[in-house]
Amino acid sequence: MDFGLKNRPALVLGGGSGLGRAIAISLGREGASVVVAGRHAETLEETKKAVEAVGGKAHAIVWDLADLASIDGHVSEIEQVFGPVQILVNNTGGPPPTPVSGQDIALWQKNFEMMVLSVIAITDRVLPGMKAAKWGRIITSTSSGVVAPIPNLGLSNALRMTLVGWSKTLAREVGRDGITANIVLPGRVATSRIQFLDEQKAKREGRPVEEVTKESTGAIPAGRYGRPEEYGDTVAFLASQQASYINGSTIRVDGGFIASV
Repeated sequence: MDFGLKNRPALVLGGGSGLGRAIAISLGREGASVVVAGRHAETLEETKKAVEAVGGKAHAIVWDLADLASIDGHVSEIEQVFGPVQILVNNTGGPPPTPVSGQDIALWQKNFEMMVLSVIAITDRVLPGMKAAKWGRIITSTSSGVVAPIPNLGLSNALRMTLVGWSKTLAREVGRDGITANIVLPGRVATSRIQFLDEQKAKREGRPVEEVTKESTGAIPAGRYGRPEEYGDTVAFLASQQASYINGSTIRVDGGFIASV
C-alpha cells in the first residue's frame, strides 16, 4: 500500500533513539523526507543513516526542546532543506520517576517547558505551512499514563495529559484545513526507556530486573513487549493519506495491556 508520503517533509522530535528513531525509519521507508531532532549528535547521525538505508531522505538537527527561543531558527532550517513541515511527530523524553506530590516547583516548570510548551510552540510554528498546503499531520506520542496513571510516574502522568486535551481541541480547529491531530499511546515497547523503568523498579523493590520484566510481560495479553517498529509503523499510517479521516483520536499500541476502555 502506498501511503502517499513520498517527499513529504516530516519532523520527528526525539528522533535520536527509541520510539523516535523507529518512527523516523518507518516514515523514511514510505519515502518521506525526514528531519530528526534531538540533543545528541551521535545518535541523530545513527538515525539519519538508518532512514537513508531504507530509502528515505534525512537531515539531523541538534535541538534542545527546552530552548524555546531556538524554534524559529530550527524550523527555518528545515524549510530551507526540505520545505515546510507537513508531518510533525511530537515525541519528547520523559521526566524522572517520582511521586506526584512533594516535587519542587522548579522540576515541574522545567519539564512543562520541555514536554508541553515546546510541543505547542513548535506546532504553532509549522501550522501556517500546513494550512497553506491544505494538508498536514500532527501526531503526538504520549504515554499510557494518560488513560491509566502509572505509579511513580507522577510528573509524566500529569504533564502528558495536558497534551491530550490540547491535541483534541486542535483537531477540531484545523480539521477543515486538511490537517489531522492525533495522540498515540505506547504500552510497554522494548526501548531503553522501558529498560530504565524496569531497572528503577527492581532497585526500589530489591528484586532482580529479570523478575520485574517477566512480571511486566506477564500482564500483557500479547505476552511480550512491543517492537519499536510496530509503533513506528502505526505512526506512519496515521501520517498517511489513507488516515485522512482519523482526527482527534487516541490510538493505543499496547498489545492489549491498558485495562481501561
